[in-house]
Amino acid sequence: MSQRESYGEPAMKVFTTGQVAKICKVAPRTVSKWFDSGRLKGYRIPGSQDRRIPREYLIRFLKEHGMPLGDLEDEAMAKVLIVAQDQVLIESLKRELPAERSFKVAVAASGFEAGIQAESFHPDCIIVDFSIGRVEALQICQNLRKNTDFGETILIALLPDDGQPMSFDRSSINETFKKPFDARLLAERLRTLIGAKKELV
Repeated sequence: MSQRESYGEPAMKVFTTGQVAKICKVAPRTVSKWFDSGRLKGYRIPGSQDRRIPREYLIRFLKEHGMPLGDLEDEAMAKVLIVAQDQVLIESLKRELPAERSFKVAVAASGFEAGIQAESFHPDCIIVDFSIGRVEALQICQNLRKNTDFGETILIALLPDDGQPMSFDRSSINETFKKPFDARLLAERLRTLIGAKKELV
């Protein structure tokens, strides 16, 4: 159960046909047609012709029809930056973090790249594979934490199971996963962690 479910859903955000038209970059009457044909779900205000489209229905509609989410993307997608060089690991994570489950994924291969990606991508979560080198991985985590823009970003460390004791300052890291791990479990954990802050559909 996500944090949102346990504390009651937040007030539902709804859009007018005019607002939906702006988001979709179409004429308001096009939105009305979508609504009247049942393709875009919503409801009418009692006693008037005004239509209202709840946010989650709009996001679902946009995704189903391959339309850009525009400004909604930031609040409706869980943005994950993977800092790793292991292609098998990257592919298995990407498979479990698909766009249709509200994930948007970016990849960086080094600390330098991670810094650039973090600035432009504004991830909700950064997964750092410590196999790139413990010193560099720790440096990435610490640098991100020093930057106030990423104070709230969820940091997850993937630790190699190489028998080496991993003693380091974990204060900058939210969670650790030992490799090999179940990518599906990690994806579920991300939905829970990011879903506590964002309304993922």
